[in-house]
Amino acid sequence: MLNRIFAIAKKEIKQLRRDTRMLFIIFFFPIVLLIIFGYAINFDVKHIKIAVYDQDRSDYTREYINGLISSEYFDLVTYVHDDSEIKKLLDEKIVQAVVVFPNDLSRRLLSKQEVKVQYLIDGVDGTTANAIQNYVNAATYSYSIKLTKEYLAVTGKNLYVPIDLQPRFWFNPELESTKFLIPGLMGMILIVTAVISISLSIVREKERGTIEQINVSPLSSFEFILGKTIPYIFISLINAVIALAAGYILFGIVIKGSIFLLLLGTLTFLFAALGLGIFISTVADSQQVAFQAANVTSLLPSFILSGFIFPIETMPVAIQVLTNVTPAKFYVVILRAILLRGAGISAFWDQLIYLGIFGTIFLTLAVIVDKRSRGKQ
Repeated sequence: MLNRIFAIAKKEIKQLRRDTRMLFIIFFFPIVLLIIFGYAINFDVKHIKIAVYDQDRSDYTREYINGLISSEYFDLVTYVHDDSEIKKLLDEKIVQAVVVFPNDLSRRLLSKQEVKVQYLIDGVDGTTANAIQNYVNAATYSYSIKLTKEYLAVTGKNLYVPIDLQPRFWFNPELESTKFLIPGLMGMILIVTAVISISLSIVREKERGTIEQINVSPLSSFEFILGKTIPYIFISLINAVIALAAGYILFGIVIKGSIFLLLLGTLTFLFAALGLGIFISTVADSQQVAFQAANVTSLLPSFILSGFIFPIETMPVAIQVLTNVTPAKFYVVILRAILLRGAGISAFWDQLIYLGIFGTIFLTLAVIVDKRSRGKQ
């Protein structure tokens, strides 16, 4: 049996070596996707364009604005001199926010009265608007504390803060969205390349007419499918290594956890992805149909339903159940646990079981379909 499986695997490798276009797509496509998505998809809100309507023109307002633009979050675009300019700046998206200082700001601060500083924020993009509001709140709170400390120092008193909140972010202290997205992107790339590449393999035999010769040979469906799968497991592992190397070189993603667990999780994921690809290959009659089916069942669900971008926990319950149709969902959990948190197997053992069940179901279906098609001939 092993000799027959080895013979099928050897034949598949020879066919792949002759197909240079397919090899180019298999090895070049993941790098292109990683670079494009890695740099294009970024949720970090920086360099927010602001305008200032300073009616007070005092040292207080200048110090406040200098504090804002000294960070990488705000860029001062222009000063406003009239109320009518504000609407034009926001309507034409010249700025994303306008800071309005009242004309009695310094007088009220010197007399220890409360001052209201107004921010007019472009709310069309709700996510960006919320981020701007959070940055503004933090900057204003910081400047307000500074003024309070200066006042108390003059009066010879110390600032008393009953609860001093000290938030600390673990695993991704800079809160870089790239570090959150890259592991999910790697999972998406691997499933796309694995499912598409193997889904074309059996269909290619059908189109060339060589499947009849295989069907009349003593080769069983299990041996045939296993022999077809083995070369793509090694190809997908090479792709995984390339994606990890590119993630480290381009985005600084390091493996914080166990390499052995990463290999185990990747092999289990490939078992599930290749099982899906083999099943598509057995039911499709042409490479065009197989390619379209592989795209629909791997790319779209992986992008929307894997948790790669959109958190699954915030989806409706029915959609959360639907997310189980893609093995990328489980692999993304494993990758983030190993790469970003350095977690052990206790953090994702259930994901391995899900992937094992997923792959077993589709490989069994593929063997059944292949046996039936042989029985008809």
